[in-house]
Amino acid sequence: MMDFLQLAAARQSDRAYDKERPVEPEKLERILEAARLAPSACNGQPWKFVVVNEPELARKVGKATAGLGMNKFAKDAPVHILIVEESANITSILGSKIKDKYFPLVDIGIAAAHITLAAEAEGLGSCILGWFDEKGIKAMLGIPAKKRLLLDITIGYSLKPKRPKSRKAKDKVVTYNKY
Repeated sequence: MMDFLQLAAARQSDRAYDKERPVEPEKLERILEAARLAPSACNGQPWKFVVVNEPELARKVGKATAGLGMNKFAKDAPVHILIVEESANITSILGSKIKDKYFPLVDIGIAAAHITLAAEAEGLGSCILGWFDEKGIKAMLGIPAKKRLLLDITIGYSLKPKRPKSRKAKDKVVTYNKY
């Protein structure tokens, strides 16, 4: 098993996929299990994962994800994992109101991180996308109009090599015991 820091260092946003190579079902199932196991505030689990892996439908979802010159690569992704916001439980909802922090968005971000790290562990590339035709994709997949489709995570075999990470220096983002 890959060391976690090596896994985190290796994971990148991949924007070129081998459209001829499908993702093996067993790999996809392990990725989805990692998502299902993600922690959430008050165990609210405010998500539904809609998996699009049928090739023609994945291409259509990818086209609906591309717009204004953005995300053109998405049409070649063999898998799209769409995250739909679902109702949280009452304790999470109350906590969100009391603390003025919308916990479901945090929870969905954690689930997205689990998906992308699990994909990396399976030798797959991924990219988290928030720019897409939400209304069009919801209509295409039968997602109720009142639900929020928050993220599209593309998954597939990357065609490009790993890039060096560009991150702020540790002393710019980490402090101990005071701001």
